[in-house]
Amino acid sequence: MIRRGLVAAAALLVVISLTPSPSFGASKEIQELQRDVAQLQDMVRQLQTSQDQKLVEIRTLVQQSLAAANDANRAVAVIQSSIQQSLRDQESKVVAPVVGLTTRMDGVSNDVRALQQSMADLSSSIAKIQAQLTDVNNAVKVIQSPPPPPGQTGATTGGGPGMANNAAPAGGDTPTMSLTDLYNAANNDRQGGKFDLALQEYGQLLRWYGNTDLAPNAQYYIAWIHASQGDYDSAVKEYDMVLEKYPDNNNKMPDAFYGKGLALAKLGRRTEANREFQELRKRFPTNALAQQACKQIVSLGYQCGSARAASPKGSKRHK
Repeated sequence: MIRRGLVAAAALLVVISLTPSPSFGASKEIQELQRDVAQLQDMVRQLQTSQDQKLVEIRTLVQQSLAAANDANRAVAVIQSSIQQSLRDQESKVVAPVVGLTTRMDGVSNDVRALQQSMADLSSSIAKIQAQLTDVNNAVKVIQSPPPPPGQTGATTGGGPGMANNAAPAGGDTPTMSLTDLYNAANNDRQGGKFDLALQEYGQLLRWYGNTDLAPNAQYYIAWIHASQGDYDSAVKEYDMVLEKYPDNNNKMPDAFYGKGLALAKLGRRTEANREFQELRKRFPTNALAQQACKQIVSLGYQCGSARAASPKGSKRHK
């Protein structure tokens, strides 16, 4: 609007300047008009001056705003650069240790798995050593026991519980070897792969010395040989003989449970196999074979600790 006023005033001044000067006898109205024009010219000059001053001020403010904006941009750039540098520093300080820690944890996990495997192997070795020590101890006991009196006969045949210790059965089946020699010969033949001969010798031991401490071992190895030959039905029956005839023998009972479970699994009788493994874990939880039985249970599709669910409540020892 100021610009329009200035333009109108300027046009009016041009018109007035082109108007001829009044004569001496001009009217009073012309004089007043000239006075108003002079005042208008003065106002135009004041407005022009005021506008110039305001334009200068506006220009100054714009320049100051631009300078402040440039300063702010520079400050933001400096802050952003500082933040990025800090992030890079933190990343270099944190990522490398984390990577190192991850690598170290992987190494520790591998070491733990190797240690677990070593412990399992050690437990198995200890169990075998314990079994061998028990065999040696039984053999020593037999050596130290006095021989049976000549002509003494037992109450039953076939090495049953009624037979006297180291006694020969009735019917003239007189032992031709001592208990220790017969047991050692059977073990040597078994370890040498002469399974048929070993079966014959273990059978003689059960007939002649069926009530001695080595009888459960002989019965177990008969079952073991049948399983090794793939005759799992006979192996199951012979393992049952160990479990039923020698229930108080803690030396071969865990092995018999485990061997019977394996034989049943080979026959596809998964439920019965699981029951034998569960019984082993229930009755001999600290035995080294209990851990192996747990692995067999899992491989059969069952869960460890479900022995009660796997076998009917109150069920008796089965063949």
